[in-house]
Amino acid sequence: MDRRPPGVARFKARTTPSVGDSMPRRRTRGEPKPSMKILFIGDVIGRPGRRAIENWIETLKQERNVDLVLANAENVASGFGLTTETAEQLFAAGIHVLTGGNHIFDKEEGHRIIDRDPRIVRPANFPPHTPGRGFGLYEVGDVTVGVLAVVGRKFMPPVDCPFRTLDAILESLRDRTSVVIVDFHAKATEEKLALGWYLDGRVSAVVGSHTHVATADEQILPQGTAYITEVGMTGPYDSVNGVQKEIALQRILGRLPVRPLLAEGNVTLSAVLIDVDPITGRATGIERIQKNGDF
Repeated sequence: MDRRPPGVARFKARTTPSVGDSMPRRRTRGEPKPSMKILFIGDVIGRPGRRAIENWIETLKQERNVDLVLANAENVASGFGLTTETAEQLFAAGIHVLTGGNHIFDKEEGHRIIDRDPRIVRPANFPPHTPGRGFGLYEVGDVTVGVLAVVGRKFMPPVDCPFRTLDAILESLRDRTSVVIVDFHAKATEEKLALGWYLDGRVSAVVGSHTHVATADEQILPQGTAYITEVGMTGPYDSVNGVQKEIALQRILGRLPVRPLLAEGNVTLSAVLIDVDPITGRATGIERIQKNGDF
């Protein structure tokens, strides 16, 4: 029985081996279309972010002929972590793959779905025995797409080197797919830019997440990698990174341990649409997309 949520009939998740496992070469099943379109949605923040996905995602997919939809979901459950219920809501709304960052395991109840569902990709440079997987391979029509997530180290909790971690995984993927998207969940602009240049020509796109404020530096690097420092957040715009302004100010001005409640209304969706040549894996375009509404 097919238990996949509605809207993903053309999408098949493949169980992914660990870095050291052998990976068979991709089978040729016909000439893929000249360009595939991949939509990456920035950090989805709590209920407001989920409402934004439910309101806009299907229209965007149809208007832009999107082949694959990715979203960073580390803040989707009340602003911190992921649960089975919130993950299934996003899948049912039309998201194909969820990526995570440093908060992905903040909700204990979400650990099981992260471990068992191949549509969820947690940071690959977490410790080796962390539940879940740091990359996934997904069939989109006749194209296999690799999706990876890593977290940064500057101003972030200690983790393994994202650069060396990606080196190892990309070596294992080299004969399996040419289309690879990397979600770099990091705080420092310097570190994000450095990874973009480090991976230029080796992956299709490096998209930044975590800081929630979109940057305007989307570009195609010289060797064909699409890059943006920060995609931005999908959640309450009239806020401080999704948190109610008054509470954020109390925490900053008074150093008080006030619970960071999420703001409501005036919702924004922040995303990038990436055009990729499915044969070479080189990006041919990247466009920022922002939607706003009060619901």
